[in-house]
Amino acid sequence: MRSAQQILAGASVIAVVGASRDPYKPAHTIPLQMLRHGWRIIPVNPFVDELFGVPTVPTLAEIDEPIDLVNVFRPARDAVDVVRQAVAVKAPAVWLQSGIVSTEARRIAEEAGLEYVEDRCLAVERALGQLTRRP
Repeated sequence: MRSAQQILAGASVIAVVGASRDPYKPAHTIPLQMLRHGWRIIPVNPFVDELFGVPTVPTLAEIDEPIDLVNVFRPARDAVDVVRQAVAVKAPAVWLQSGIVSTEARRIAEEAGLEYVEDRCLAVERALGQLTRRP
């Protein structure tokens, strides 16, 4: 089982479910920081056409390329459905941001063989591991 930093280091394409257009929310600042450090970010938000200069998609099912990691910025009650969607699109890993914990989501992910991280921040793990995806 890989650590959170190993999962992040191995990812190139991150789908961010719940990415926000509000520049004061972590669901905006954290994906933007990851983009600036070289990760390819696919914002998943049905209410806006573009975030961070990147076209959004309304659902994970509408992403037409392989995803390395699904990053979740949704309340814990929504995490179960997001993890089911991640399983359906064959994402290898799911990451619930700081403050988001779901026993049911964990169970679904683990039963499907997905790597699972919860209650951790992508940006903090990136900084702690001094990770970057720059070519």
